[in-house]
This record gives sequence, C-alpha cells and structure tokens, in this order.
Amino acid sequence: MVSLWAYKVEKKDIRALSEEGLIALFKDLGEPAFRAKQVYNWLWSKGVTDFAQMSNLSKSLREHLEQHYTIQAVSLHEYQVSKDRTIKCAMRLHDNYVVESVLIPHQTRMTACISSQVGCSLTCAFCATGKLKRMRNLNADEIFDQVVLIKNTAAEKYQAPLTNIVYMGMGEPLLNYKEVLGSVEKITSPKGLGMSPKRITVSTAGVSKMIAKLGDDNVKFHLALSLHAANDEKRNSIMPINESNTLQSLTESLTYFTEKTGTRPTLEYIAFRDFNDSLKDAEELYQFCRKVKSKVNVIEYNSVEGSEFQQTSKERLSAFTHYLENKGVIVNVRHSRGKDIDAACGQLANKNKLISPELK
Repeated sequence: MVSLWAYKVEKKDIRALSEEGLIALFKDLGEPAFRAKQVYNWLWSKGVTDFAQMSNLSKSLREHLEQHYTIQAVSLHEYQVSKDRTIKCAMRLHDNYVVESVLIPHQTRMTACISSQVGCSLTCAFCATGKLKRMRNLNADEIFDQVVLIKNTAAEKYQAPLTNIVYMGMGEPLLNYKEVLGSVEKITSPKGLGMSPKRITVSTAGVSKMIAKLGDDNVKFHLALSLHAANDEKRNSIMPINESNTLQSLTESLTYFTEKTGTRPTLEYIAFRDFNDSLKDAEELYQFCRKVKSKVNVIEYNSVEGSEFQQTSKERLSAFTHYLENKGVIVNVRHSRGKDIDAACGQLANKNKLISPELK
C-alpha cells in the first residue's frame, strides 16, 4: 500500500482564510475554536509569517500547519540608508517580483510609504515608476506585510513606533481598489495592527469614478490627489490619465467625496521650473481650490533619469506659495527626503541597491 504521505501536498495560503474560515479549519481538525483566534492574532496583530513562532500552539499542530499551509510573506531583501536617515527597502514578493517601500523619519513621526502595484500603468512624465511596466497588483496581504516590515525597521533602527502610512509608493492605489481597502482594514482593525485610519493617506493620480466610490464606502482615511497642474492642457501633457479624468470630473468626484466623508482632500503639487510654477499657475490652482475644499502640499521636484523637468528656484517657489496663502489657501511646502538614494517622491524604480553596512 502506498502511503498518502508519498504524494506532494499542495499547500494553501492560510492568510486567504477569514477568521470564520480559520474556525471551520480548526473545527475539522478537532481543535477548539479559540485556536483560530490565536492563529488570527499571530497573523494579523503580530504580523508573524512563520508557524514555528506561534508558541501557544502545540508542536504537532504547528507541524500540521507547516505541512499543509503556507504564508506567502513579503521579505525584506535590501536596504539603502540616506544621509537624512530615510531608509529605502526593496521588498521581495513570493513570486520574486520586487517593490520598494520607504521609511521616512521626522522629529515627531515615522512614516511608511508603501506600494500598491508592481510597476505602474499611468506613465506620468515626471515619475520614475511610470517608466516601468505594470506587472500585477499587490494583494492586501502584501501591502500589509510592507507596513509590518517598515514598522519593525523603525523599531529596530530608530527605536520609534510607526505613526503614519502613505500609499504613495509604486503604483496607482485606486486601480487596485479592493486590495488597498482590504489592506487598510487589516492595518486599522483592533484584531490587526490597530492603527487609526486618520494616520493613513491614500494618494491617487485621479481616478474620478473610484474617488466617488471612496465616498460611497465612507472611508475614514485621508485622500490626496496628485494634481501638478490646474488646467487640462498642461495636465494632459504630463499625466495622460487626465484625458479621461478631466479637472471637471475630478472637481465633481472630490466634492462628492468630501460631502460623503466630511474629509477634505489634499492636493499634491510638484513645482517644475518654467512649467507650472508661475503666478498664473498659482492663480489657476487657487481657482481649483475655490471649487474643491482642500489644502495644498507643494512638493520639491526630485530629478528622474530621462526626464526633462527641473526643480524650480527657491524664489519662484516662495512667490508661488505666498500667492496662494494671500488668497487664503492652506499651503505646506514638502521638502524632499531620501533624494541621494532615489527614495524621494517619484523616484522609486527598482534600481540596483546596496545593503548598508550599518543595517546588516
């Protein structure tokens, strides 16, 4: 008689099971229901990716899970550390694709910038990620894992807790809507990481239909729109998505979002020299802000290989922001972090990386 153990068992991803699915699994194994809650806690509250670490399970149960199930976890592949202490992390997925996530330290907070897709399909002219082909969406577990790994990095390297999360890495979050919201649920759930949704910002290049859906779903996190030009002709030239998601459609969807959620979006505006940094451009942005209740983050441009754009001067940037402030617009200037390791806004492109000796 041939033993059943002679056949290779195809393992299932245990994180694909809901808490109810885990309860059913352990019931079939003759285990009490609280085992499911223990495993769920290991997976989503503690972020454990190895059955052997689930110390309150019996050895035989851990071995059974190891034999029949897998955890398709993201692994931290390489580090780079900037002179300003920003850490860029290459995250290897179970199928060997690599995405990049960034830990951005400030005096009062630690922010994780995480990716939602492998590559991107939007081809924005100023963004290094836009030059990559979109290979696939990340699932909610893979997005969650990035947060856990960045959280652990903040604790290990800077002895500080993770305080904020921005979905501003590789990819367009609203073109991976279901998995992005699934990851937010795991991150904010009391049975997950328990972070406040008010500490999370999802940034979009402007998918009007899905912005409206965020309003219908009454999300609790913050929304940011990568605007970068407040007239359609200019925005079309640098962001092809604007051709099918015009400023008028964005105005309508953002207004709807605010009415539904009570939350004002943030407008992200990268200032490019001699392209969108004049007082005329500032006036167009002001007129957009009159229609959309919002605040504005003006962002320093970070050079990208093969791009014709350049960073604006301090004088033009100052004149631009003062114009808006004098009109009553709330404006913050965001200075670049991690430029020397290509970790700043728009620079994530999976270039060759070195492991910093201090982090080995």
